[in-house]
Amino acid sequence: MNNETINHLQFDRIIEEIQTRAIGDYSKKRIAAIQPQSNLATVRAWQKETQEARLIIDSSQHVPFMGLSQIDHLISQVKKGMLLAPPELVEAADFLRSSRMITKFFEKNQYQTPLLYNYAKALPQLLEVEEEIYQKIHNHKVSDDASKNLRRVRKQINETESEIQDKLLKFLRHPNNKTMLQEALIIKKGEHYTVPIKASYKNKIAGTIVEQSGNGQTAFIEPNTVSKLNERHAMLKAEETAEEYQVLAELTGLLAENEEVIDFALETITAFDIIFARAKYSRDLNGITPDVNKSEVIQIKKGRHPFLPKDAVPLDFSLGEEYRGLVITGANAGGKTVVLKTVGLLTLMTMVGLQIPAQAGTKIAVLDDLFVDIGDQQNMENALSTFSGHMHNIAQILNKVKRNTLILLDEIGSGTEPNEGAALAVAIMESMYEKGGLVVATTHYGEIKRFAEIHEDFVPAAMAFDRDTLTPKYKLQVGEIGDSQALWIAKKMHMSKDLIKQAQKYIDQKDYRTAKQTFAKTEEPSLFKKEKEITLFQKGDRVQLTETEAIGLVYHDEGASQIEVLVNEEISEVPRQRVKLLMSAQELYPADYDLDSLFIDYHTRKKNRDLDRGSKQAQKQLDKEMRERRSNIK
Repeated sequence: MNNETINHLQFDRIIEEIQTRAIGDYSKKRIAAIQPQSNLATVRAWQKETQEARLIIDSSQHVPFMGLSQIDHLISQVKKGMLLAPPELVEAADFLRSSRMITKFFEKNQYQTPLLYNYAKALPQLLEVEEEIYQKIHNHKVSDDASKNLRRVRKQINETESEIQDKLLKFLRHPNNKTMLQEALIIKKGEHYTVPIKASYKNKIAGTIVEQSGNGQTAFIEPNTVSKLNERHAMLKAEETAEEYQVLAELTGLLAENEEVIDFALETITAFDIIFARAKYSRDLNGITPDVNKSEVIQIKKGRHPFLPKDAVPLDFSLGEEYRGLVITGANAGGKTVVLKTVGLLTLMTMVGLQIPAQAGTKIAVLDDLFVDIGDQQNMENALSTFSGHMHNIAQILNKVKRNTLILLDEIGSGTEPNEGAALAVAIMESMYEKGGLVVATTHYGEIKRFAEIHEDFVPAAMAFDRDTLTPKYKLQVGEIGDSQALWIAKKMHMSKDLIKQAQKYIDQKDYRTAKQTFAKTEEPSLFKKEKEITLFQKGDRVQLTETEAIGLVYHDEGASQIEVLVNEEISEVPRQRVKLLMSAQELYPADYDLDSLFIDYHTRKKNRDLDRGSKQAQKQLDKEMRERRSNIK
């Protein structure tokens, strides 16, 4: 299938859904490369695999997939001659164990899943390799018992460490050393066992300074009493590393020796992972196994588009048995395009082995090819208009159409002059039909509807429309003729009856009113505009500054371009055009209200009232302020 088909039908999203349900990274890579199969036997086998896997899932059993997530990467490392770390070896052993357990699992379920059991019987058994890894790797580390030398070396390491600990504990407990210690602890720095000494005493300790703290207050010293033991310990650790390397090399070598057998197991178990990923997605869709055929028969019963809500109206659709062409008409947004996408996507899902969301008895044709022309084909880079883009796409399709091909055409012939577009659309559908293709098209054009009515192997269909609520019903009615409902909708929108009657007449007779009508000349506007009268604001008017939406009071307006406005206890000049009147002062305040008081703060008003009533304290404060002003002047 070409990329146009995959993108327009959202088949790439279906692939992503399957991928998310797979376990192994290699499985996900393989799923990304899946293509719909045109071989009937292959599709039937894939459907059978998915059906059997669904039985396992629905019975709440779990296939023992282990070590699958990175096995492909690990085996590729082995092939490159790289050494596997202990955790990686355990994962490889888990995979080998999985191979053995999957065989037993399907042997137990062989009557439910005969096809999957047949696959599982061929899985290799590498019990010796599996056990060798488990015996020599414990807790993601090489076991002490992996070799005699390793057991000996680790015993000597433990003895040396114990001796070092004893000597350092004696050092810590010695009374002469207590004042020099930062803490009574044994601290390992790299391969050296040290004690933390206060920096001021670091030169009084017989030993080697291994490290100093970041703030310089502590020196980590290896006392001379344990320096030889530390050297011995380092040598033993190096010997341990060499012995571990030998064990890891031996175990990795066992995997390399069985490389081909493991590759076969990987391919087989990956196939199981992919099958069960398909089954998991099929279960989530509540899918059924369709009847597949190579007879070009598609019969969908209550089918649902997988990405539409579950309460969406299901689709009943038929093609290829009684007729090979279907022309769907109806109102905009009535679901015509959804029909095309549902038919196309359910077909592709079937051809990759997925069960589909439909009712039992659904039949799906296994096609050699599927083509779509849906959506805006405009291409700016190639200077293609929408119509040109459609024609470019359809021209490519026409070259490839043959038997066992399904073509889905949305709004065929649109985007150009209606008569030419309709005629071209009919010629295109005729050509596709004569080459043996199955054709499903949507249109608004009357000529294309008429073609579907009179052609012996085409059938018209309409998307049901509720005229009372002006809403589509998303139901396909085969044999019905639909229209765009334009006049009906115009009537419901209360356009005049005469206008709708005239439009209907034009549909039937094309007898347009073409006489020239005389219109009286309108008086031309004066070249000089009358200046707009300015309305002055009054003191106390409540206004809003349109730029900041702040609320203020008008303080002063002389008719200039700037108005003085009190905002946030400050009087500022604001452009007139940015001031909007909210409520006049006359509406806000009584006739005898002292508007000046609006612009004097509380303390100033209180002081003035106190002076008016002869307050001695207010008079003293006034005298004090006057003396301060005089002193400042001096």
